[in-house]
Amino acid sequence: MGPNQAASAARRRPKQSKLVTNDQLRQVVEDGLSKRWSPEEISYRLVKDYPQDTSMRVSHETIYQALYFQARGGLKREVAQALRTGRTRRKPHRAPDQRRQRFVDPMLMISDRPATIADRAVPGHWEGDLIMGEANKTAIATLVERATRYTMLVHLPGGHTAEAVRDGLITTISTLPAHLRGSLTWDQGSEMAGHKQFSMATDMAVYFCDPASPWQRGTNENTNGLLRQYFPKGTDLSVYGVEDLERVAQQLNGRPRKTLGWDTPAERLRDLLQAQ
Repeated sequence: MGPNQAASAARRRPKQSKLVTNDQLRQVVEDGLSKRWSPEEISYRLVKDYPQDTSMRVSHETIYQALYFQARGGLKREVAQALRTGRTRRKPHRAPDQRRQRFVDPMLMISDRPATIADRAVPGHWEGDLIMGEANKTAIATLVERATRYTMLVHLPGGHTAEAVRDGLITTISTLPAHLRGSLTWDQGSEMAGHKQFSMATDMAVYFCDPASPWQRGTNENTNGLLRQYFPKGTDLSVYGVEDLERVAQQLNGRPRKTLGWDTPAERLRDLLQAQ
């Protein structure tokens, strides 16, 4: 057999993917996908979890190829669930002369926020927002710690009025130890009209973003994008109870993050709590 014939024969017998030949590797990848981890998160986390076992390695490109191969076989819904979708579009900056105080109680603006918060040097500083349901009738409040990316979800069964959001945030924040109650950054939505009462109850300063500037809460915006995998736009969020929100938060906090060196938010928060 000449070299051309050998190459042609090799093409007809492609090397089988490690996801086919390695049962343990395939199971770990499938477990990651079932928890809605991205292929990149799975690939890098394998290196952390199996540092000495080089057989437990697979590139994110290989995982994507396997997913798209399944899609061609009719598993498009499952593949869509496994891949992250949706991206928040950046809105244009508003001119300074268009900005004004939104609430009766004076606001602290994000420009007043100390540098130690902005550069994530000190843990305990949170970003918050609402995820809205169908026709903006229902909502879930989200809180993300800037240093660890740890997420807490706030149940709002009584709606998303200023009073309901204030009380829900106070209840949730009160579960944290004092050293993790540093500050909260939010946008100027009407749901935060009770910010002064929140600050008095929790001893946390609230800093407000400039209008139409979601990138000033980038950590929270990114997390909300991940949460839309669980709470799609246009759905009735009132059907989710406290246990449902806790389950989603646990899964999100157990997801390895590129910005954390492929640690999970839960691992980073555990380290902070043990250090005290």
